[in-house]
Parts: sequence; C-alpha cells; structure tokens
Amino acid sequence: MLVARLSPKFGKYMSRIGRQPITIPSGVTVTVTGQTVTVVGSKGELTLHVPAQVKVEVKDNQAVVTSAAPNLHGLFRTLVANQVVGVSTGWEKGLELSGTGYRAATSGSELNLSLGFSHPVVVKAPAGITFKVEENKITVAGIDKVLVGEVAAKIRHLRPADVYKAKGLKYVGEVIRRKPGKAAKAGATGAAA
Repeated sequence: MLVARLSPKFGKYMSRIGRQPITIPSGVTVTVTGQTVTVVGSKGELTLHVPAQVKVEVKDNQAVVTSAAPNLHGLFRTLVANQVVGVSTGWEKGLELSGTGYRAATSGSELNLSLGFSHPVVVKAPAGITFKVEENKITVAGIDKVLVGEVAAKIRHLRPADVYKAKGLKYVGEVIRRKPGKAAKAGATGAAA
C-alpha cells in the first residue's frame, strides 16, 4: 500500500504552513500560559486553548507552533495567526442583497432585513460583532474570524440567492450559476421544432 510505504517520512513533510513563524506586529502581545494562548491588541483580546500535542513558543516578535501530531500543526498555526490579525486589524465579511423590495438597515446592534417575507427579519449581533450597511451591501465585522464567518453564513442562510434571478443574499464576489427559467426553455424548444 502506498500510504504505508510513505508513512515514515509523512510527518516531516506534513505542513508547510505550520512551519512558518507568525510575525507579531507592534502593539500586539502573545502570551502562552500552559495550553492557553492569549492574544491582546488594540481591537481586543482573544484566547485559544491548544491540545497537549501542540506547543506555541514566543521569541523575537515571532510565535512558532510545533506539534507532535502532524494533522494539527497547520490548523493551530493558522488559528493563532488569525487571532493576531484579528486583534490588530480585524476581520470583515461582505454580503450583497439584491431583489425588488429587499432592504437592510441597522439600528444599534441589530440588523433589520426585509427579505420578501410577511414579516421583517431582525438579526441581533453577538458580542464582538458589528454590522454596517451601505446601499445593498452588508458588512459583518469583528476580531474573531470564526465568529464573523459564522454570523455572515447565518445571515446568508435567511434568503440565499436563487439560481433563476439571483434574488436574495450572497457573499461579495460569490458567483451564482444561473439556470434558464421555464420561458427560456420553452423558447429554445419551440425554436428547435
């Protein structure tokens, strides 16, 4: 079996990303206490609990992640790097709203959406998340990348863009593969006959 033959060398070549050190920008401090990594910056503070197989060391404005388990190496290096970026510059996820009568507005920490239902939809921002609305674009911002992505996905799930007219919510830059409607199919069939 091929995997069995490669297994002695497998751990050495596992994660190229995991071997890269994380550069800590000025104004950000990373402290490791036991298995807990705390990252503090101008935008806030984040903590991450790492398993016993993973070790995080901070020296010379760099954080280095080492792991005895090759499948965890790149993951936890990326999680720590995302926290460093989050507390220094923050994370944003954009959504686009399209459709006649579809609107979005903010009031305090709430996002009010009109999505063609018989009732308005209100999304309350969890702690650490802010909403911004400009024309038909909604921006979800925060310091925790996982939470920002999760909140954006929940909002998109309320009315995903359909494949016929692309009405609804989609991520900025997302491509909706359009389908022809019944009229287009009937016209193509009639022309062929």
